[in-house]
Amino acid sequence: MAKLGFGAYRFSISWSRIFPDGLGTEINEQGVAFYNNLIDFMIEKGIQPYATLYHWDLPHNLQKTMGGWLSDKIVEYFALYAEACFANFGDRVKHWITINEPIQTCINAYAVGIFAPGLCKGVAAEPFLAGHHQILAHAAAVDVYRRKFKAKQGGQVGFVIDCEWAEPMSDKMEDQAAAARRIDFQLGWFLDPIYFGDYPESMRQRVGEYLPKFSEKDRELMRNKIDFIGLNHYTTRIIGNRPNPQPQEIHFYQVEQIERSEKWSSGEAIGERAASEWLLIVPWGIRKTINYIVKKYENPIIYVTENGMDDEDDPSAPVDQFLNDTKRVNFFKGYVGAVAQAIKDGADVRGYFAWSFVDNFEWAMGFTKRFGIVYVDYKNGLSRHPKASAMWFSRFLNGEAADSKPDTN
Repeated sequence: MAKLGFGAYRFSISWSRIFPDGLGTEINEQGVAFYNNLIDFMIEKGIQPYATLYHWDLPHNLQKTMGGWLSDKIVEYFALYAEACFANFGDRVKHWITINEPIQTCINAYAVGIFAPGLCKGVAAEPFLAGHHQILAHAAAVDVYRRKFKAKQGGQVGFVIDCEWAEPMSDKMEDQAAAARRIDFQLGWFLDPIYFGDYPESMRQRVGEYLPKFSEKDRELMRNKIDFIGLNHYTTRIIGNRPNPQPQEIHFYQVEQIERSEKWSSGEAIGERAASEWLLIVPWGIRKTINYIVKKYENPIIYVTENGMDDEDDPSAPVDQFLNDTKRVNFFKGYVGAVAQAIKDGADVRGYFAWSFVDNFEWAMGFTKRFGIVYVDYKNGLSRHPKASAMWFSRFLNGEAADSKPDTN
């Protein structure tokens, strides 16, 4: 990473590595030492640490004893965990992220059931209750930092939200409204309570009694409890209006009353597909997403905290096939160029993190997909080999070659 000239690295801390029981009753000094060594070595190499407190690995004890994110007690325990991290690492870590992509925990863990704890109850209250407590946990962690640490440590605490851009299917009013709803159910779900004190009205109307209510105490806790927005963005979808579903059809996704499409009415695809079925390459979507955030949330500090594409793993393929990742180079040229355009539009974007630095274990796909700009040889001691995309980033950061410039056309 240092040899390539990268100046920042975003990593996550495991809650159970700090507090094995999740409750804060006893700190694991070996876990603290592990992260101290990591942070110290990063700084020694000139790499700024950006630390995420929660990237979906909940201590088992919290799920077993109180139902995890379904319990309001978890807000207090998350704040205790955050405080321990601030106290042990905050003298060197100046950029904190509380929770990564809370919507994925809500949907995949409490509605679809493909992430732990694997609940699958469709449109029932669980996903919205889990989201409610994650918002309050984020706010409680920021509150602890501002009261106890900010004056001395001088850091910032943000919230990472993932959002695919929603492009209206047509100029019809109902399709325009459907696209706006799609954004509400992504960004608005988690940011509106912090900025405006409540969920978007489109969610209140459609989710009804399943959507929890905030007390005045909650609103006071949440108010402006964010220093920056982290945006995870990969793709764009064409969105149209969907009439009210029949009762037997109701599921979490149908509550939005939208139709998602990959193709325009002409039949033309919105973008080329990466290895994953859901990932279509649409660079202009990230510019529109950033500009939406700028307009709605009063031009906040923004970091693009994830953006990238994957290749299908093929154990029989030669390594060179993965190292020459021209498609990924073009992906980054397009998306980094679109971010540059958003900055020219007036967005306060402070940084960009590619997903991912190395080929990694994907939550729902394991090692079957390779997102890394550095190849990991799983058969030969996990040796690392920079791909063409890593070398492109290195040249881009150093301004060494004309072909390293992002596409801003």
